[in-house]
Amino acid sequence: MTTTIILIRHGQTAWNREARFRGQMDVPLDETGLWQAQRTGEYVAARWPAAAVYASPLGRAAQTAAAVATAQGLQAHPHDGLLDINFGALQGLATAEAEARYPDLYHAWLHAPHTVRFPGGESLDDVCARSTGVFRDVVARHSKESVALVAHTVVNRVLLCAVLDLGLDYFWRLAQDTCAVNVIEWDGEKANLYLMNDTSHLWRTA
Repeated sequence: MTTTIILIRHGQTAWNREARFRGQMDVPLDETGLWQAQRTGEYVAARWPAAAVYASPLGRAAQTAAAVATAQGLQAHPHDGLLDINFGALQGLATAEAEARYPDLYHAWLHAPHTVRFPGGESLDDVCARSTGVFRDVVARHSKESVALVAHTVVNRVLLCAVLDLGLDYFWRLAQDTCAVNVIEWDGEKANLYLMNDTSHLWRTA
């Protein structure tokens, strides 16, 4: 028997549409994001009934997790290890603003993200350490069960790199759309990825 991790990205926010560095700024879901969360909750409940739901405590993830949990008669549990990356000085900036103020840093983030530590913030290695810690804790606590984790695009990409034994230089090559669903199975020794960036449940127009 394996442990199944359903890794979910939160729904859409206004800052997703505006292409801002969100990080640990607490931005709520917009109307589309709320609809996406509802659809995701229904989809996960139908295919992967979960024993527990854990989420980043930031509002956009917590709102998405609440929809996932409610669809299964559960309550979502906040976990700081799933917090989005701290973008430090770039948090809240539009991408154009970030490029103008920090051109070298911005270029490195786009082309060599594994080399970047944001001033006053974190690196992908920091995110990897805490997100893999969550993964280890969850598979130990919920052996042979299914568990949903609701996090952010950076967290999800980093965790997928880790479970696939890929370097963080692959970060941008693993897409994570809003309310994407990924399914990872842990057999006690290794992780296997069975589904990645699934948004088929959102194909109907909101």
